[in-house]
Amino acid sequence: MRPRNASTSGRRRAETKTVSVGGAAQKVAITAATSGLILTAAMPTHAAADNPPVTLEPVAVDAPVSADPNAAIGFERTSVSSKYDPDAKLASISVAAGSHAVPAAAKGTLSTPLDSALVQTSGFGHRTSPITGEAGEMHNGQDFAATCGTAVNAAASGTVVFAGWHPYGGGNRVVVDHGNGVQTTYNHLSNIAVTVGTEIDRGFLVGASGTTGSSTGCHLHFEVMVNGEVVDPLNWL
Repeated sequence: MRPRNASTSGRRRAETKTVSVGGAAQKVAITAATSGLILTAAMPTHAAADNPPVTLEPVAVDAPVSADPNAAIGFERTSVSSKYDPDAKLASISVAAGSHAVPAAAKGTLSTPLDSALVQTSGFGHRTSPITGEAGEMHNGQDFAATCGTAVNAAASGTVVFAGWHPYGGGNRVVVDHGNGVQTTYNHLSNIAVTVGTEIDRGFLVGASGTTGSSTGCHLHFEVMVNGEVVDPLNWL
């Protein structure tokens, strides 16, 4: 048996293989290194400009991270809370264009004037008069169904500027000024619970629903006025 060459013992040998890629012979040399493997691909001379040699080097791996097994680890969720303030939002609305341009921010600035769920009956706009039967009558507010004596509340904080008999069909009527040209009115009341000049908060009792004035039955006729012009209340509730 032929003895092993001592010059090759204790080290690794380089191997050379020939492979065919795309019909062109390529020589691949794999050389072992103490830090990893270096792979060099030698491309044919005529393709060297289009396909330069590519060298892949070993990627260093970060050392594993460990933590003290006795360390105390806790998770606490930060408390996040927000409170919607419709009075502040209403106060921030500046109305300069009258009833013809209702600010988008107006929606939700007024609270519902009845404690119970609102049932809409006759809406804002032109209609056939329920009293005269004539078409084209302008209905200045939104009617909500309510039995006589139902509590009627202020839709926002403000000052009572009218509380009495309305000569133009509103019967017992209350008007509350909320600032920035915005007012709300409550009509056909069976009784009135506030006086002129009183400053009231949102939800304050202003009276009870009824059928006084030009009315065909117990309900609440609710209006919103901007700079003296009536607007659709549903855009503000």
